[in-house]
Amino acid sequence: MAGELVLVTGGSGFLGAHAVVRLLADGYRVRASVRSLDRVADVREMVRVGGVDPHSALSFVAADLTGDAGWGEAVTGCSYVLHVASPFPLATPKAEDALVAPARDGALRVLRAARDAGVRRVVMTSSFAAVGYGHPQTERVFTEETWTNLDGPGITPYVRSKTLAERAAWEFAEGSAVELAVVNPVGIFGPVLGPDYAGSVDLVRRLLDGELPGVPRLSTSLVDVRDVADLHVRAMVDPAAAGQRFIAAAGDYVTMPEMAEILREHLGPAAARVPTKVLANWLVRVSALMHRSLRPIVPLLGRHRRVSHEKATRLLGWHPRPNEDVIIATAESLLRLGLVAAGH
Repeated sequence: MAGELVLVTGGSGFLGAHAVVRLLADGYRVRASVRSLDRVADVREMVRVGGVDPHSALSFVAADLTGDAGWGEAVTGCSYVLHVASPFPLATPKAEDALVAPARDGALRVLRAARDAGVRRVVMTSSFAAVGYGHPQTERVFTEETWTNLDGPGITPYVRSKTLAERAAWEFAEGSAVELAVVNPVGIFGPVLGPDYAGSVDLVRRLLDGELPGVPRLSTSLVDVRDVADLHVRAMVDPAAAGQRFIAAAGDYVTMPEMAEILREHLGPAAARVPTKVLANWLVRVSALMHRSLRPIVPLLGRHRRVSHEKATRLLGWHPRPNEDVIIATAESLLRLGLVAAGH
């Protein structure tokens, strides 16, 4: 019900800020958690860029996933919690536990605080990383029934952290009065509101900036950040969402060469630096030996994961934007905010 108080964890992040925008637009009061109150002005500016006045309905609390301080205050008086905060590095960390511990222990901190405060429902942002990794290459379509196989190939620290965090959350919810729903997004793209944005968006920025000598033969499923925020709100209030997980994906996968073509076709001169050459897989593998940031993509070369959002559409009436619209919106926002230089 509009007017109720909702806690959004990680309010300074890409998805967190969009969730705040959506909730305020719907008439909710929002409390956003940030690691430091130094970020308050940044979040308010992102909310303004998102088209909503960050008036008195938006408040802030300092709380970090790695410690207990602040979480009791954060959830006090809240009807709902959107637990969006979680680490997502642009490069693979050296110490796996640098991701696993904050994700798993942080989720449990939020859930315990929500339970103790009498919160009605927690909607947790997990990831497709907890659904479709560690499985052999097949023509299967991944659904919410599938869990990532942590003993399989291609399990990065990020994949492990999201899987273990979601598993721990479900185990906690089984013995708790607080309701849990989980959203499992694929790569989140869409309009950026400031310099903090998802690592997936960096693919578009790198293409526009001409940082890549060519385009690797990668494919990705993607979804617009506004649609992910919408799915969180639907999962927050719809009785059918309790105890359910929902994949957030726009549709079938798109390849990076297709992404580059969409940018060139729709952005004209602004896409002048987008590479046209498609890189051979062997060249990407050799480059990854020298460039650490490329290593996570090597196991993905030539792999295509097909995902279904049928459950979210059927149960919650969710209808995401198509891939092309998501890619264009991402690029236009990067250009509009001066986060990438216009083409020659």
